Amino acid sequence: MSNKKSIVGAQVSSLRPYLQTPQELRASLQKLADKLAAAKRGEETIGGSMTVNAWYKQWLELYKEPKGLTAKSLKMYDEKYDNYIKPAIGHLKLKDVKDVHLQRILNGQAGRSASHVKKLRMVLQEMFRRARQSRLIPYDPAELLELPTYHEGKRRSITEEERKAILAVAEHHRAGLWVLTLLYTGMRPGETAALTWSDVDFERNEIHVHTARESGANSIKAPKTEAGIRDIPIHAALFPLLQAAQQKPFSPVFLNEAGNRHTEKTMRRLWLNFKRELDIYMGAKVKRNQIIESVVATDLTPYCLRHTFCTDLQRAGVPINVAKELMGHSDIQTTANIYTHKDGYTMHQGIALLDGSGGKSGGNSKLA
Repeated sequence: MSNKKSIVGAQVSSLRPYLQTPQELRASLQKLADKLAAAKRGEETIGGSMTVNAWYKQWLELYKEPKGLTAKSLKMYDEKYDNYIKPAIGHLKLKDVKDVHLQRILNGQAGRSASHVKKLRMVLQEMFRRARQSRLIPYDPAELLELPTYHEGKRRSITEEERKAILAVAEHHRAGLWVLTLLYTGMRPGETAALTWSDVDFERNEIHVHTARESGANSIKAPKTEAGIRDIPIHAALFPLLQAAQQKPFSPVFLNEAGNRHTEKTMRRLWLNFKRELDIYMGAKVKRNQIIESVVATDLTPYCLRHTFCTDLQRAGVPINVAKELMGHSDIQTTANIYTHKDGYTMHQGIALLDGSGGKSGGNSKLA
């Protein structure tokens, strides 16, 4: 009998953690009632241990892919997430993400283009707004994100000092041919990525532009407008360089380090490497192979070379309608905006023309 009592006692003791006093039971019921009420108000969260990585995948599958977004748009989401969001917070539990985490991600892109920074904020806001609406998180950490200082994307021509330095560095840098092609043809970076040797006609002395790398997707497609399809005469300084580098007809003219066609990412990396060498050439302070004081302009981009090509056409007296065709502009107003944007060099040339003495004071009596 005593054995039975001891066995029953042991069983009761083992169940003790699961048994509640009337007071404990009332407290548990009240807690459950509070949770139900919070759920009705939309305040209860159910995210649990879901990570940001897991949520991004689920969010994309449930709320983005079914909308029929283009491959380019979906690639944009993946590019922003994989390169900027995932490395910073992908491993965190969704419910543990705070606004400071997301603001740090954005602040790290200070100085980049307005388009890039705004798209990155958009992805963050869409992701976490939906997570809040789905009651996976108690509040939306992306709701009040502030944009850091970004580059407005105003294009400019390179200065004469920059031109001399670019030409010097291009002589020995692996990006030299690509950089000079941008400068002497005015092609868009995406157009150079799609260029094959069959597009370079040495007999007719011209480059046939008819395809471009799709931004964000890295696939090759026709230009956005018919104006993008054009033939550009090969500059005399560029001709022998292209001829010396010539390969099989349908192989890309510009290859990345792996020997493949350039992607947006590898081309950006190539430019940054070239710009670093340019910085050093122009006098940047270097310590232990690290630039500690830069002198190259932060707004110097590959598009500055394209802009410069158009400015050079203007300086050479090329009619604006011809420049429009060479630039691949669909609207002549775009060309006009560059032609009417006078730089210092052009202004000094204008004054010299007014001054019959070639720049000496006193003016030109013929204009009187």
